[in-house]
Amino acid sequence: MGGAALGVAAPTGCARLSLAQASAVATRSLTFNAGSDVTNGVGWPPHQSDKVRETQASFARAPSTAAARPKGCAHTMSFRESMPVKLSVVVPVYRSQQTLRDLHRRIVAALEPIEPAFEIILVEDCGGDDSWQVIEALAAGDPRVRGIKLSRNFGQHAATICGISKAKGDWVLTLDDDLEQPPEQIPALIDKAREGYAVVYGVYGERTHNWWRNFTSEVARKMFTLAIPSLNYEYTSFRLVARGVAAKLVDFDSPFPFVDGYLSWLTNNYATVVVRHDERAHGVSNYNFRKLLTHTINIFVTFSDLPLRMASWIGLCASVVGMGWLSYLLLRFFLGGITVSGYASVMAGIILFGGIQLLILGIFGEYLGRMNFKSSRKPLFLVAEDTKPQLTDARTGS
Repeated sequence: MGGAALGVAAPTGCARLSLAQASAVATRSLTFNAGSDVTNGVGWPPHQSDKVRETQASFARAPSTAAARPKGCAHTMSFRESMPVKLSVVVPVYRSQQTLRDLHRRIVAALEPIEPAFEIILVEDCGGDDSWQVIEALAAGDPRVRGIKLSRNFGQHAATICGISKAKGDWVLTLDDDLEQPPEQIPALIDKAREGYAVVYGVYGERTHNWWRNFTSEVARKMFTLAIPSLNYEYTSFRLVARGVAAKLVDFDSPFPFVDGYLSWLTNNYATVVVRHDERAHGVSNYNFRKLLTHTINIFVTFSDLPLRMASWIGLCASVVGMGWLSYLLLRFFLGGITVSGYASVMAGIILFGGIQLLILGIFGEYLGRMNFKSSRKPLFLVAEDTKPQLTDARTGS
């Protein structure tokens, strides 16, 4: 069994893994995904499977590839590149040119000891800085890195779904680009997934955001829980998702995507792991109050009919109050308590009930507007550049 037995060419004059190194790499990769035969890809049992032992034995029987290598060849695909991808790391990128190199280094250091068959997908969401140039440099230096640049800014959740749509791994891990979510905590999520969960969230024991961000986030979470009862209260963008679930995220065509809302619809088989929340490495958060408010409204209107039900109750209450007020005025009129019509009471009634009507019409308008956006069938994202345009996903064809 020579180089062809590894499924790749093994020319000389090129950087190559030794046979022992290749055996170790393949063994770790198969061990990481051994659960797919037993648990349909939901968990990773800690024991070695027969497949792993057979692979080790086949590598042990294989003769050295040194004698079979042709001389004077150009560098071709390495053994690591040819292995099936087991884990895809998706990172939406927005104005992060200063953190990307450190993020890449830390992801590689965290994953190589436990699963060398991984890929890193960096989706640049048109932040206006030099992030794309950094991504291109990383992709040129590391074949496991794939860079995707969107045609314009589509938002964090759209960029995340774009990366997931290109992912090849049996599992997909998403994390932010600001280093607040330490890559060193990834193994903790993988260990939890071995227990059989389809989704694992890395949640924070203590948040490092400023007080107003923590306060508004807490209020929004409580409101989201009312609107989407199945939503994990402690959801974060640091998540590990089984391929079978992640692939379905691409099927949603809402113009206002919310990854965690989709996941709450797809499965309730999730767990959480407490992870460290680091300080932001550079700059300030790209989420200001206006963006957070817009995001909250979009989630409410897109994923829940609670605003419509609230509008119905407000209208009902307003009608009861109005009928009570009218009965009171008529009673006073017939008893002689009202001799001159009151301008203040008339104006107060007009303003109060006119405001309620406009509020209810505004809520209806939000839903109608989203129905119009959805019927327009606009794409959720559009890829402008790709460092590996030749790659296609056999499962999605893209």
